[in-house]
Amino acid sequence: MTAKFQVVVLGAGFGGLEVARTLSETLGEDVQTTVVDRGDAFVFGFSKLDVMFGHTDADRVRLPYTDVTGPGLQMLRAEVLAIDPQRRTVTLDSGELTADVLVVALGADLDPAATPGLVEAGHEFYSVPGAEAARDALENFNGGRVLIAVTSSPFKCPPAPSETALLTHDFLTARGLRAASSIDLLMPLPTPVPPAPEASEAILAAFAEREIGWHPNHLVRHVDPAARAVVLEDGSQRGFDLLLAVPAHRPPQVVVDAGLTEDGWIPVDPRTLRTRFPGVFAVGDVTSAGTPKAGAFAEGQGRTVAEQIIAQVHGGASTDAYGGHGACLMEFGGGQVARVEVTFAPGERPYGRMVPPSLENAEEKQTAGTNRARRWFGRDWQPVPSR
Repeated sequence: MTAKFQVVVLGAGFGGLEVARTLSETLGEDVQTTVVDRGDAFVFGFSKLDVMFGHTDADRVRLPYTDVTGPGLQMLRAEVLAIDPQRRTVTLDSGELTADVLVVALGADLDPAATPGLVEAGHEFYSVPGAEAARDALENFNGGRVLIAVTSSPFKCPPAPSETALLTHDFLTARGLRAASSIDLLMPLPTPVPPAPEASEAILAAFAEREIGWHPNHLVRHVDPAARAVVLEDGSQRGFDLLLAVPAHRPPQVVVDAGLTEDGWIPVDPRTLRTRFPGVFAVGDVTSAGTPKAGAFAEGQGRTVAEQIIAQVHGGASTDAYGGHGACLMEFGGGQVARVEVTFAPGERPYGRMVPPSLENAEEKQTAGTNRARRWFGRDWQPVPSR
């Protein structure tokens, strides 16, 4: 009896889930697809902001990985201890897997400790525990200087720091603390969303209207807990009473140890997402594919990889190529959401556009979450109540 074609997907984020679901829907039992993740549930990145600002709690937005089922599909909760990309074998804390095709979708790890003083004096909001701690800090905040700082680049979801500034304005206004507070955003980028000038202009206009300070090309070197200040690359300081920070991002150590990375991340063919190892793909935040580290891009990459695997199983070659397009539904405050579309086509300059903030876009954002929950997890999702 011929053994089933084995696909192993490491990581159950946007990219990994899209690969797995597409293979299950298209190939069914003809292929064994095993998805490995150390976590027990998935949470949309935008849901962490909802948790942070008290719009919902983590239990309402968690999507358990036990619901990831389908023909030929199994979900395995395990820690990845080692990857051999030449043999396409993966060592887990529960055993070993061998793949005909290996897809690395392990994302980027957060490293708050990489910025000295951040753990002691600030709050990261890119993880669920971090968002919960930031929520508690905001609830206990009685006014003063709020500093939102990006500590390194690249980082996931480039619009998130700007969203945080706008939502902080709403939060403090609702509590009657805005007049007694300042909000400043420090970023190492020249504009909030460099590939989309129209979006950046709208964000900066919103900042000006709300008296939110914007400080481009500022790179945080460390945090001084005693002085309650961040120290910038040029040695200058900026004080705070509440520090909300985007922590440093780094590739998972197991990926580095496997020899998959160059200059920090996994290089891939930007059109096919193939690595230099035959039969090994990489998608999403763990790559240097030339697109932002955001779920919309990882999802598109996942579809491209799945189409190539499907063609291989059928004995052919896929003509599908990743086009580098992604869209982000960005919070502008007041319950309104803008749609920011950006394309990073290989060999071309990035370009983008923005659909202005509206309540209709906010509904689209909730629908997008609901549709993905149903597609990937086969269940309804609890959207955030209207606000």
